[in-house]
Amino acid sequence: MDLTGMYAMHHALRRELEHIARVTVRIDDDPRRILRTAIGWQLFTRSVRIHHSAEDDMLWPVLRRQLADRPDDLVPLEAMEAEHAAIDQLIATVDELLADPDADQVRLGDLTDSLVTGLRGHLEHEEDAVIPLTRRALTTAQWAAFDQVHTQRVGADAPRLLPWLLEEADPRITARMLATLPEPARTAYDTQWQPAHAALDRWRSRA
Repeated sequence: MDLTGMYAMHHALRRELEHIARVTVRIDDDPRRILRTAIGWQLFTRSVRIHHSAEDDMLWPVLRRQLADRPDDLVPLEAMEAEHAAIDQLIATVDELLADPDADQVRLGDLTDSLVTGLRGHLEHEEDAVIPLTRRALTTAQWAAFDQVHTQRVGADAPRLLPWLLEEADPRITARMLATLPEPARTAYDTQWQPAHAALDRWRSRA
């Protein structure tokens, strides 16, 4: 079972949480304007929604069926669903706040602090409690089906999200992820997608 994509996503989300934490304490620009207009916030929230929805729809239900006779092992899955709901609600609330031109900067800081703390804790919890269950309970084919759904949900966003995902990734992970792509997509990644991403200043506010 190859969990390269899962760990790559977790690494990317942790990387972006560092940016979000720094944005909200900046004094040379308005954090509300940065998050409202920055491409970095858009890429981050889109990735979280794809990742969570794929797990909610394809991973947790399969694990529940596989672990139906082991009720103690179902407890972490219930926690995963609750944590997803809380994180998704925080993101939705931040987006609502950003849509208000008179948004309270202090409240925004409190919400993003909760998001950073909550998502970091969730990723660690998933890696410690659920990934070991996944390795034991799922077949390679079942994991591949989840991975396929996750990839399908990226869909037309692949030119933006794949180089985002692989930024700062270990070269071996990048090579393994790119090896799964058809040759035209690998060429597009090398010649178009990655250079376009590298040129972004994604946490700069835009007019």
